[in-house]
Amino acid sequence: MSWLTEIPQLDRSGMTSLKKIIDEAFKGFSRQYGEGIENFFKPLLDFLIFFEKLLLATPWWLMIAILVLITQLAARSVKLSVGVGVALLCIGFLGMWEDTMRTLSLITVCTLLSILIGIPVGILMSRSDRTQKVITPVLDIMQTMPAFVYLIPVVILLGIGRVSGLIAVVIYAIPPVIRLTNLGIRLVDKEVIEAADSYGVTSMQRLWSVQLPLAMPNIMAGINQTIMMALSMVVIASMIGVRGLGLPVLQAINNQYIAQGLLNGSAIVVLAIIFDRVSQAYAKRSQHNIGGQND
Repeated sequence: MSWLTEIPQLDRSGMTSLKKIIDEAFKGFSRQYGEGIENFFKPLLDFLIFFEKLLLATPWWLMIAILVLITQLAARSVKLSVGVGVALLCIGFLGMWEDTMRTLSLITVCTLLSILIGIPVGILMSRSDRTQKVITPVLDIMQTMPAFVYLIPVVILLGIGRVSGLIAVVIYAIPPVIRLTNLGIRLVDKEVIEAADSYGVTSMQRLWSVQLPLAMPNIMAGINQTIMMALSMVVIASMIGVRGLGLPVLQAINNQYIAQGLLNGSAIVVLAIIFDRVSQAYAKRSQHNIGGQND
């Protein structure tokens, strides 16, 4: 009667055989298709390396000026723009400029890739309940699966390096922009859509001219969350050879360098605050503009 109190389990030999079958199957897949997968992602690696070199080659004063200008154009806040400039100057003064630029390049590319993939997927989900039911469990797995688990197959397929880190970051960070794009489009007032249809617009015209603009605050919130989650993966990505602010933090953990860990961790926080404040300010401004147009 032990089956009433204990869950039946495979014996040790059966479990070992099952694990071996899975491992051998994945290794066989890697040997057969690994090179093709690497070639597929090579343009992405080339772009990431080019963008990182571009940021590192740009004079620090010009880079700060560009980032402050982007902040001002997005947020239209002098106080925020000055704060961004001062924060970046402090990072450079403390000797973390190069690592910050490497992290900035990785997060920027990850965010752009997440947007290019996430928004179309969110649009597909908003147009079909069946598609939403299929994709939602996948997003749940992507968000709840520990990052270390999906690092294993990524590293086996692509090896240690930038691309593996980038893909791992995108897998972890992309769900919010997909979910909130889907939600934002679904929340568009049906009366507005009916009014647009009464003018004889096509499906694509309705999407680009009505649904996406009205869903933009939600989409921007999704992009904001994607950036925050990407930054939270910086230290984990450093474990597979991704250089940037995460690597000194990892070294500080291994060697108990408290000051190094705090300084580089603070630089990551500063980047997070900059991205967060700028994206939120832009989202609020766009929402205000939409509200003014509706009035």
